[in-house]
Amino acid sequence: MPDGQRRIVVTGATRGLGRAMVERFIEAGHQVAGCGRSADAIAELQRKYGALHQFAVVDVTDDTAVAAWAKSVISTLGVPDLLINNAALMNHVAPLWQIPAAEFNSLMQVNIIGVANCIRHFVPSMVDRKSGVIVNFSSAWGRSVSAEVAPYCATKWAIEGLTQSLARELPRGMAAVPLNPGVINTDMLQLAFGEAAGRYGNANAWSHAAAPYILQLGPAQNGKPVSVEAW
Repeated sequence: MPDGQRRIVVTGATRGLGRAMVERFIEAGHQVAGCGRSADAIAELQRKYGALHQFAVVDVTDDTAVAAWAKSVISTLGVPDLLINNAALMNHVAPLWQIPAAEFNSLMQVNIIGVANCIRHFVPSMVDRKSGVIVNFSSAWGRSVSAEVAPYCATKWAIEGLTQSLARELPRGMAAVPLNPGVINTDMLQLAFGEAAGRYGNANAWSHAAAPYILQLGPAQNGKPVSVEAW
């Protein structure tokens, strides 16, 4: 592997912040493995970026599928230097008692269990090597609350605690970091903010500040909640 090149795994790579990060990391010369649930979007990424990178259709809530994906990535590209757990869902805004059970459960599955599944299957190889950074995407709503987004808040508060606990379990030289990406005009923000989401910058603009910031995270930030200041 060329000096300075890093192996980066990104979940939720087919749209929004994930897709924008993939583009910036590849432009910077890094090797990327990404996953998403849209077969068409995954195929387009693979066509665009070629065999040096690996994109796969994976449901992160399926532990067996994540295990197979991690095994494939590690055997073909190598042990990740950076694991970014970005895949997440937002609830439709409503009082908690009006959120259907299926919607509430989906958020728990993707936003928490999906992260745990990826940690379970990628991190052991990183621990064996005693190097690497795990970045779990949190939110301002993982450190504060608002009405009508209780399910989302619950998941992101969970990510804060999960990540800070994981940080205490890692060997010296590694890091687990909960990252608040800031407020960006994505499909998820539009679901929460409606037309007001248009007041904020888009994922592509955000990624030009965020990707370099994420790449510089390391042991000094282990367990420390951080935020991207893109605007």
